[in-house]
Amino acid sequence: MTRLLELYRNNPRQTYLLAFMLAVFLAIYFIPAGTERFDNAVLEAIYLTNWYAREHVILCLLPAFLIAGAMAAYISQGAVMRHLGPQASKPVAFGVASVSGTLLAVCSCTVLPLFGGIYKRGAGLGAAIAFLYSGPAINVMAIVVTAKVLGAEIGIARAVGAIVFSIVIGTIMHLIYRREEAQRASTNGRGFGGDNADKPTGVIVTFFMLMVGILVFANWAAADSAVWMQIYQWKWQITALLSLALGALLVWRWQWPVSQLLMLAAVVVVAALAVPGAQELPFALGIAGLMLISALRDSDREWAAQSWDFAKQILPLLLAGVFVAGFALGRPGHEGIIPSAWVGAAVGDNSLTSTAIASVLGALMYFSTLTEVPIVDALMGAGMGKGPALALLLAGPALSLPNMLVIRTVLGTQKTLVYCGLVVVMATTTGVIYGNFW
Repeated sequence: MTRLLELYRNNPRQTYLLAFMLAVFLAIYFIPAGTERFDNAVLEAIYLTNWYAREHVILCLLPAFLIAGAMAAYISQGAVMRHLGPQASKPVAFGVASVSGTLLAVCSCTVLPLFGGIYKRGAGLGAAIAFLYSGPAINVMAIVVTAKVLGAEIGIARAVGAIVFSIVIGTIMHLIYRREEAQRASTNGRGFGGDNADKPTGVIVTFFMLMVGILVFANWAAADSAVWMQIYQWKWQITALLSLALGALLVWRWQWPVSQLLMLAAVVVVAALAVPGAQELPFALGIAGLMLISALRDSDREWAAQSWDFAKQILPLLLAGVFVAGFALGRPGHEGIIPSAWVGAAVGDNSLTSTAIASVLGALMYFSTLTEVPIVDALMGAGMGKGPALALLLAGPALSLPNMLVIRTVLGTQKTLVYCGLVVVMATTTGVIYGNFW
């Protein structure tokens, strides 16, 4: 034994490598390939990752990377520090962050590049966390659909809980890390990207409103509402008008060449007419063209560089996380390696244990916008208690396994665990109170 310990001390890296190789070999050797449940779980992981790539990467993540890169390149760090920084007024900072996140109405993954952008630009931890939670959780349409499908009572409970959560969780994170945040504020002057002060605030605000509008309307989903469906039918026309306005603004205030933007517009129109059933193609070409033009311009190259930095950091982790989530829990209506009967049995009452399990499962599962409502409706039909149902609605849209992996790259392991723990604990507490006293 002494000789073995001495060998380990002299070659620690080789010992770790040997242990890793042995663990991988054993995992592959004993993998239950050929069993129906395992093979089906692998297929579910592939199906979910394929669906995510088709439905979310082009329309959600690409414009989010574009906006996050523009934050780093064009928003003055001084403006971020004044309104969202660690030393900013907390009511103002949390109010701005919560409202900004609410207006996006995005899923837990699409909000990540934007969260990373404002945090690295100088936003305080509390305000950034409020933004991170409010984007996917305080979704006005999701709350309306929740009330209509699951009942007004649980819809109101979800709305109140989500609004309170964004403020309380942001405040707790700020208090826990206030000393570290104070030190970060004092050393944040070196910045993140260039501080452009050559364009008026109104121009910058319009620039970002147009890009956010493109993100929102391109992802406008169908819902049981006449007004909502009218907008849904015109979503691509509205997106095209916003894109034209963005191009005009780039020509007017950024001095982009008209010829290059007209050429890009022609490519997008030809793609839209050639493949009318695949709107993602012209959308992706438009974004790629914008990034190519900005990369060729000395004054705007930072926009493309920062957008690429966010994409290469976030996208691989998201796809890996979605694959693992699909393997474990499957898609809505389909089972992964964990039997759905186990889930139903575990959340069948309003006890603390059932509610905590629902919060944890909600935090690990991936929900795209609005999909959590029919999932919870089906679970409640199978006997799920209303307390666990509310807990899942509060924890699920704001967290997911892929979401956690990316947050860790921005905040580090400790802050990520604290944030996820706060969401789960508060969702559990709220669910227990709601399930047993209302």
